[in-house]
Amino acid sequence: MYAIIEDGAHQYRVEEGARLDVQLHDVAEDQQTLEFDKVLLVRDGQETRIGQPYVTGAKVSATVEGEIKGDKITIIKFRRRKNYRRKQGHRQRYLRLRIDKIEA
Repeated sequence: MYAIIEDGAHQYRVEEGARLDVQLHDVAEDQQTLEFDKVLLVRDGQETRIGQPYVTGAKVSATVEGEIKGDKITIIKFRRRKNYRRKQGHRQRYLRLRIDKIEA
């Protein structure tokens, strides 16, 4: 069984027990679970339910495992013969989730 969910401007294919890295959410310190009710598609064996735009009554429950950082990205700006060099780094922060249950 798998589902396609929408979170912000991104869509993710999720299965039960899978780990997922999504854009950082503002979650409380004591909040352990997140629920996604914007489910676009649910596939269970041979049966497929496609939403118009969302599947009614479907939701995905996930446990918050913590905040992680992505890979380091280096930005270099360079103009030849002008003595212009700029170097900047960036690491995107993500929220790691474990998918617990898909309810169709």
